Amino acid sequence: MSTMLEKVSQAWLRAWCSGETKAFEEIVAPGYIRHSKTADENVEDVIKQIEASHEAFTDFDVEILRSVEDDETIAIHWQANGIHTGSFMGVPPTGRKVVVSGAAFIKHADGKIVEETSVWDPRDLLNAMKIVHLGAASKAG
Repeated sequence: MSTMLEKVSQAWLRAWCSGETKAFEEIVAPGYIRHSKTADENVEDVIKQIEASHEAFTDFDVEILRSVEDDETIAIHWQANGIHTGSFMGVPPTGRKVVVSGAAFIKHADGKIVEETSVWDPRDLLNAMKIVHLGAASKAG
């Protein structure tokens, strides 16, 4: 494992698993941007997401299933799980164990993360909480 891959993986896990957001803040470059399905986000937005995840899920844990690196990009395939004990994405606590997975594609330069693309489907999370997506049901009829 390369030094940058180790550095990013350790900071990413400390932030997402342990809630040590400072570890993530220290590894991102000024102007860092995260692209997701719903929006472009800055480091403050990502920190809020990490904190919200820890507030909403007991025993929240994130595992890196696989990671690879080329010259400027790191890809992380991750899986998160926890027990839904607090409100999240507008859904009140269900008490259900949830497991979701996704990927992060991280561009780095000069030892810092400059850009990230996050790929995961929030419907997987809602499904794990046994929340029915009415939009899909209404189109099927």
